[in-house]
Amino acid sequence: MPGKQLVAALALFSALSRATELPVYRLTLQDHLFFPSQLLVPAGVKFKLLIANKDRSSEEFDSFDLNREKVIFAGSEAVIYVGPLREGSYEFFGEYHPATARGVLKAMNELPVQTGPHDHGPEQPNAD
Repeated sequence: MPGKQLVAALALFSALSRATELPVYRLTLQDHLFFPSQLLVPAGVKFKLLIANKDRSSEEFDSFDLNREKVIFAGSEAVIYVGPLREGSYEFFGEYHPATARGVLKAMNELPVQTGPHDHGPEQPNAD
């Protein structure tokens, strides 16, 4: 019967890991600009920030407010874990192009309802 216990333990672990998946918010870096330049995120919730660099050069995501920095190579994506944040604004910029690559995360206790395809709200976890 140890095989059945192992299967049950693996099933439980898989269910628990899916239940604790973090919401994902996306930023895109293109032409040395962040899109969207203002990203609304929930206050009090830890989340993953997925940044896609569509430029042909590397950029360093930098935020003194968030105490985060990460080099994102050309044509690649990076994940930065953020939060939980207090309600407020958190500026970020691209260290290699600080005049243009700028933006702000706005942590809000109540997020507005998002309905359009360009809202950049949280992704839904895969139902694998």
